[in-house]
Amino acid sequence: MRIAFRVHGAVQGVGYRRFAAREAQALGLAGWAGNEPDGTVRGEAEGPEAALMAFHARLAQGPTFALVSRLDWEHLDMRSSLPLPFEIHR
Repeated sequence: MRIAFRVHGAVQGVGYRRFAAREAQALGLAGWAGNEPDGTVRGEAEGPEAALMAFHARLAQGPTFALVSRLDWEHLDMRSSLPLPFEIHR
């Protein structure tokens, strides 16, 4: 299963991408996360549904200094592989 996500709120400059990568790697997910010019963090993740649901919960909470106001989550129907281990993009 593959998803795309976008996290809104105070999520840049607080270690959110490193947090997302650490959580994804712990769950065995492939994918990436990167900062966007509008202040959001977006990315894609791929793996078993149960691991993605756990990842969703962790992204919604975020690291200690982040303030997540909204998490957009979309299921994708793509067949190409994502990076493993999970990567941080600039």
